[in-house]
Amino acid sequence: MEPPKQYSNLRQQAIKGVIWTAIDIWGRQVISFGVFFILARILGPKAFGLIALSSLLLNLLQVFLDQGFSQAIIQREKLEPEHLDTAFWTNLGISGILTILTIACSSLVANLFKEPQLASIICWLSLNLLLNAFNSVQDTIFQRQLAFKILATRSLVTTVTGGVVGITMSFMGYGVWSLVGQQLSISLVRILIIWKISEWRPKFRFSPRHFKELFSFGVNIMGISLFNFFTRRSDDFLIGYFLGSTALGYYTVAYRILSILTDLLTSVISKVSLPTFARLQQEPERLKNALYQAIELSSLITFPGFLATVALAPEIVQVVFGDKWTPSIPVIQVLNLIGILYAYFYFNGSVIMALGKPSWKLALDGVQAICNVISFAIAVQWGIVAVAAAYVIRAYLMSPVTIWVVWKLIRIDVPTYLRQGAAPLAATGIMLLAIFGIKYFLSHLISYSAILALATLVGLAVYVLSIFLIAPKLFWRVINIAR
Repeated sequence: MEPPKQYSNLRQQAIKGVIWTAIDIWGRQVISFGVFFILARILGPKAFGLIALSSLLLNLLQVFLDQGFSQAIIQREKLEPEHLDTAFWTNLGISGILTILTIACSSLVANLFKEPQLASIICWLSLNLLLNAFNSVQDTIFQRQLAFKILATRSLVTTVTGGVVGITMSFMGYGVWSLVGQQLSISLVRILIIWKISEWRPKFRFSPRHFKELFSFGVNIMGISLFNFFTRRSDDFLIGYFLGSTALGYYTVAYRILSILTDLLTSVISKVSLPTFARLQQEPERLKNALYQAIELSSLITFPGFLATVALAPEIVQVVFGDKWTPSIPVIQVLNLIGILYAYFYFNGSVIMALGKPSWKLALDGVQAICNVISFAIAVQWGIVAVAAAYVIRAYLMSPVTIWVVWKLIRIDVPTYLRQGAAPLAATGIMLLAIFGIKYFLSHLISYSAILALATLVGLAVYVLSIFLIAPKLFWRVINIAR
């Protein structure tokens, strides 16, 4: 059994990883949201719809670029230099082929969606496939070492650079090309920084044996990523094909809000969970306790964040984006109802992968992807709000299956598992009462921006006080972690 000192060191590494990941994700999202706010006011929904359509093909091909090698490297207990070299040259070779394939298919995609401008957008964005191949192995090495401080610093620099490029181009009248320039500049700066700070350099060697070892694990990750693509992007395809790029622009902005909140509220802990859980894979009791703590901490910030967004979506859209984005409001409200599930299930995948069972997650994600595609295809005829509702309803209906899979692997105590979010959920309910009270009594007296500011401050104060009264041990545990 691992000595307590080593376990304490792992806990400290994990907490530091969470802190630096928080700095990375929160800092990056604050910056990118500011950029997003400016670009949304200048460009309008059609530009965002075109970028969303162009990314359909690119994201699909991105699935086959890494082949799951990154997570395979993180998960392996014994890692040899040949694993890294083989992964790098495999990724680089495949990225070159995929870039050529993307350029060749660009006109077909443009004709499919009846958007001629898509062809040139796809050709330029396809360069990201090639650029990303130069990042993947170095990124993975730093993640395996829990060196999230380095990744956080680089991420913030690249986000600022991309934002400056995008905003400058938008003011110069480049329209949708502002978003293209933003993405390409981020990828280029990522490469320059990671090669500057990383000591690892690939050697000119390729090992079939090491490729097989990585691929045997990674092929399941590739399948999972493919299913995730259909889960996450089949709604974009159907909306773009049946309802057009403008409707997709409204939906894309609403989903972007969900993605930003997910990064801010959930990904901070979940990003550190895989390497941390992987080190505990031989100690199931400690792994279960780590899972419980991750869910408890995640729900503490996830529940109020997502549900407050549901309550304040009209004010957020009016203040941040303006009247032209009003159709996005109900989509934002529906999508963010999934936040309660995210607090729990974002860590289930890390548990499954840490225990070396990617085929289990592959099967689970496959069922979810099929259900999503079917529900989206049925719902799209009623518009973008119906598509959002289909996504949320499917997730809640399948939640018992996800819980069963985790129970099967590590024999969690289901009541204990579910109870981790009880106090945050109760405190969130009290917070929502305060927010709706402010909106009900003051909405006709003060502006949208005043309502948003007042409801946010009062809601936050009420939530913190509620946590202090309902779960004082949890409150002081968080204070101690912060210290």
